[in-house]
Amino acid sequence: MPGSERAPRPGFVLDVDRSSPPVVFHHGEGFRVESLPAGRSRVIYPAEPLAGLTSPDQAIIDALDNPLGEDAKPLRDRLVPDMKLTIAFDDISLPLPSMRRPDVRQRVIEAVLDLAAEAGVDDVHIIAALALHRRMTEEELRHAVGDRVYDSFAPAGLLYNHDAEDPDGMVIVGHTEEGEAVQINKRAAESDLIVYVNINLVAMDGGWKSTATGLSGYAALKHHHNVDTMLQSRSFMDQEKSQLHASNWRQGHVLRDAGIEVFQIETTLNNNTFGKSGPLSMLQKREWEWTMRDRASFAAMQAGLKAMPSRARRNAFAQWRSPYEMTSVQAGDVEAVHKVTTENVYRQQLVPVEGQTDILTMGLPYICPYNVNSVMNPILVMCLGLGYFFNLYKGRPPVREGGVLIMSHPTPWEFHPVHHPSYIDFFEQVLADTTDPHEIEKKYEQSFAEDEWYRHLYRTSYAYHGVHPFYMWYWGSHAMSHLGGVIIVGGNPASVRRLGFKPASTLDDALEMADDIVGPQPTITHLHNPPILMADVS
Repeated sequence: MPGSERAPRPGFVLDVDRSSPPVVFHHGEGFRVESLPAGRSRVIYPAEPLAGLTSPDQAIIDALDNPLGEDAKPLRDRLVPDMKLTIAFDDISLPLPSMRRPDVRQRVIEAVLDLAAEAGVDDVHIIAALALHRRMTEEELRHAVGDRVYDSFAPAGLLYNHDAEDPDGMVIVGHTEEGEAVQINKRAAESDLIVYVNINLVAMDGGWKSTATGLSGYAALKHHHNVDTMLQSRSFMDQEKSQLHASNWRQGHVLRDAGIEVFQIETTLNNNTFGKSGPLSMLQKREWEWTMRDRASFAAMQAGLKAMPSRARRNAFAQWRSPYEMTSVQAGDVEAVHKVTTENVYRQQLVPVEGQTDILTMGLPYICPYNVNSVMNPILVMCLGLGYFFNLYKGRPPVREGGVLIMSHPTPWEFHPVHHPSYIDFFEQVLADTTDPHEIEKKYEQSFAEDEWYRHLYRTSYAYHGVHPFYMWYWGSHAMSHLGGVIIVGGNPASVRRLGFKPASTLDDALEMADDIVGPQPTITHLHNPPILMADVS
């Protein structure tokens, strides 16, 4: 219709020919511009951002009043004066990058608290569901829940970080039919109702994973954050093929059968990572659609980044807040809610792709779930590439079995000493001995998981749990077993070799090295990510 806005375009697969422009690869706190071989390369581009909800606050209220699930009651009908209410929410690992204020968690939590106040509920705790992640700082909590919620609850000790190592604050609820322990935050377990506030950035998030992982601890997490579970998960983003999901769902059913009431609220965002205007907006476009202004802005940004010290570059990117918009919100029964949520994630992210290629290339950005306001250390480079980006598929990986993964990232031998103390020891001691996930799990995991100093730092400082680097290494197990080789372009050679991978100075060098594994004239798929996409490979 005249005057109507153009519908956002779906994802697209470009077959590279001689007229195709060079492709931008993310490269940590910088970028590389690469030309892919014509006639045997393709680029998977994400869809354009879906339109956000016109009235997100009203959509939240509607979701709370019209819950999903056969026996689900509106939230206002579940709130009574003498009840014990616990609101839990996803931590700083979502979304990536952080979104501009107001964060959707703030919008949802304020709506829930308004209903609780109307009902006369005055026993309310708000918990950041960290699992074994680092504690959130005051600034990070304020950004997630908003100043009004923070100032009303934090000073009284009613808004706080989950502590999975509190001996008096955790409880074993039971065991699954597979013998998996089910552990949860004691305050949450003793509540009359848990309201969980979730952001689904990718299809792996949400569902029973919210409570069964976010409010849990090592006693339960070790049953699915292990090598065998990761090896048997054929994409963490495809619930039907993910043993990680299967284990979480079994644990969730134990929570449900134990009488723990969960009212799940899940939201989805569009992929407007870099904005339609502003200093990074060209990264939201396909290269052949760049204007002269886009090219000039990118060239100026490249020059500026190269002139900046690494810490300044890191700080500049850390300050970026994405203009995401909420595309859906649904509430009620955990599984009914998550089914609709997953459909909405796929609606934004799935890109149909035909068949597999010999090589998969990807540029890794400056951020992953575990280095927000921190350092992307080599273990997290491995986890982002082999654990997350590799698994952004449905059906089959876009690279064939025995193929090669080529990643672009500077991979510095650098760690945040406060956030990642056990990572330092894992990199220096464990990987110096072996990179085999099964050997690592057998020889080293328990000692790190039970180390009292790591426990102390997790509980009192801002450190990831002692076992966390192990889980990040296991996250790449499926990719490592599938691939015939991994090459990192532009990475610190010593760091790359410690990871067990091969360093290359340029993409051309990496492609030449890959020939030795997959043969001459290999076919290539480039994952143009972020913004986030999922390859739906036939």
